[in-house]
Amino acid sequence: MANSDTTPRPTAGASDLAGLEAGLDALDTVPAQDRQSIGRVVLAKVVPPLVAVLLVLAVWQAVYWAEIQPDYLMPSPADVWGEYDEMWRQGTLFEYIWTSVSRGLLGFLVAIAIGTPLGLLVARVKLVRAAIGPVLTGLQSLPSVAWVPAAIIWFGLSNGTIYAVVLLGAVPSIANGIVAGVDQIPPLYLRVGRTLGARGLTSVRHVLLPAALPGYLAGLKQGWAFSWRSLMAAELIVQTPSLGTGLGQLMEGYRTMQNMSGVLATIILILIVGVAIDLLFFSPLERRVLRGRGLLVRSS
Repeated sequence: MANSDTTPRPTAGASDLAGLEAGLDALDTVPAQDRQSIGRVVLAKVVPPLVAVLLVLAVWQAVYWAEIQPDYLMPSPADVWGEYDEMWRQGTLFEYIWTSVSRGLLGFLVAIAIGTPLGLLVARVKLVRAAIGPVLTGLQSLPSVAWVPAAIIWFGLSNGTIYAVVLLGAVPSIANGIVAGVDQIPPLYLRVGRTLGARGLTSVRHVLLPAALPGYLAGLKQGWAFSWRSLMAAELIVQTPSLGTGLGQLMEGYRTMQNMSGVLATIILILIVGVAIDLLFFSPLERRVLRGRGLLVRSS
C-alpha cells in the first residue's frame, strides 16, 4: 500500500495571499543603487543652470554690442561687474546684503509667530473663518507697496514702517497656507487623535501641525517670497540715513544718480538672495517632508 502524503498543500487562496505579501514586500524594499558619481551630480544639477546663466549673459552682451540703447541705458555685463568690484573694494557689498537679509528674516519670523496661530484659528473655528477668512484672501492679493504710504503715516520713516509692510505682506500667506494644510487632513486622523486623548494644544502639536505640514510649508515658502518682495518695496520708498542702506535703498540711490549699471547690479543681488534662500533652506526642507511621506523617491 502506497504511503499517503500527509503534508498540507497550500490552497489557491493562500498562494495568492503569499504572492500578494511578497509583492508588497518588494514594493517596500528599495533596491540598492550605486551612489551617483560627482560627475553625474554636477552634470545634472550644476551644468543646466550654469548654461542658462551663460546664455543670458551672451544675449545681454549681444544686445549691448547691437547698440539698441545707449550704453548709459543698457550697460554691458562688464559694466555691472565693475559695480560689484567697486562695492567689494569699499567693503560695503555684504553690508548692503546683510542689512536687507536681517530685516527680511526678522520680519519673516515674526510673521510666522502671528500667522501660524491665526491660520489655526481660522481653520478650526467656523465663525472666525466666516469673519476673517475672506479678509485674509483679500490681503494676500493686495500689492505690498500699497501699504507703504499708510505705514509711513503710522510709524514715520523708521524700521517700524519697513517691518509693518513685511508683516502685512507675509502673514496672510502663512495663515492661508496652514488653513489649506488643515483642510486637507483626513478626518480619520483627527478622530484617532481624539480617541488617543489628544486635546487642545496637544492635538495641535501632535496631530494638526504634522498632518498639515506640506500645506503649511508651502505657505511658509510663499510667505518668505512675500516678505522679501514687501521688504524691497518698503526699502525703495523709506529713505533715511538712520536706517542704514539695504538693497532696496541702494537701488533707489543708484536710480537717483541715473546709474543704470548700479541699478542692474542691485536687481541681480536681490534675485540671487531670493534664489539662495530657497535653495539652501526651503527646497531641502520640502524634499525632506515629501520624502518622509513617501511622495519623493530617493534618487541615490
